[in-house]
Amino acid sequence: MNDEELFAVLDLDGDGCLSRDELHRAASAFGWHWQQAPFFALMDYLTLCGPLAREEFVSCMSLIGEDPHGVYGRVLDGWAEKIMPLVTPLPKEVEEVCAAQQATDGKGGADPGGMVALLDEIVGDREACDYAALLETKEIGRLSVATEEGALLLVDPQRSFTEGAWMDSLGPIGYMEVMPISQAFDNCARLLRCLPRPLAVMFTRCPFPPDSYGWDARFDGILNDAQPYFIKPGNNVLSPPGNGFRLWVEGLLEQGRKRLVLGGCTLNSCVRVSAIEIQKHFRDRELEGVIDLNLCGARAGNYLKAEQFGGKSAVAAAVEEMFAHGVRVANGVEWL
Repeated sequence: MNDEELFAVLDLDGDGCLSRDELHRAASAFGWHWQQAPFFALMDYLTLCGPLAREEFVSCMSLIGEDPHGVYGRVLDGWAEKIMPLVTPLPKEVEEVCAAQQATDGKGGADPGGMVALLDEIVGDREACDYAALLETKEIGRLSVATEEGALLLVDPQRSFTEGAWMDSLGPIGYMEVMPISQAFDNCARLLRCLPRPLAVMFTRCPFPPDSYGWDARFDGILNDAQPYFIKPGNNVLSPPGNGFRLWVEGLLEQGRKRLVLGGCTLNSCVRVSAIEIQKHFRDRELEGVIDLNLCGARAGNYLKAEQFGGKSAVAAAVEEMFAHGVRVANGVEWL
């Protein structure tokens, strides 16, 4: 099938343009799964700001075919400027909920001890889980950040991690393994509903099968279908170079926003790698990377001590590595 024929298949209404809705309906009708996930992620991104005309689609496919980096290469160049606002607007109804919840929830922050309690419930053995001790021995406390001086990046808050393909890959007890991630997403959603405005906030997405690609259900009514994001096929938000992240950070720095708070999943993988690479790449620009542990989650097993990490848990080892690279780690960020 050549590029013209592929477009004709995807252009369900035959109007010469591929809309985001058509892409999603075609993906469902044709049973796209892991094999098509990278292409689906790219097309979802490219149709964020409007339908792709046939000629534009064919041009993109030609670039992909000629580029060794394929769907994550030159085809992305220039798209970030079209798609990405610096400060993300939330739906009006969310703004109204914010005012109501702030009256009852204060700043809307999560309980700093919530993850410790959850892990105690799941693991049932405080000795096997070193998370509480990590907070104490590293003296990880809360941090205050002025909204106009900071920004928020939520890493991969997608349904795949809580009820989709990623969770399913963990086997029969996957639903238990993802409970810390679910709690982190709860905290992220609560924070977005209660933050003062305006806030510079963006998101990343990992390529997953179409039915696992969307936002986690906790963000219903907060994030709409047009929410911009960065494609992040690996662990590092700076890759691929054309995904728009660098451009976004440059905009933050121009506005005097020099604290970038990260949350999402998973703490010992994508969050850890992204935070360290951000700190390395923007160190000379005085950007400080901050991890809000209340907004981060990992699979439950990664909070357990393991020989692989010298008797520490994968999470504890990740936190220590981030500390070593100059990343600030906080047990909750209060936005002022």
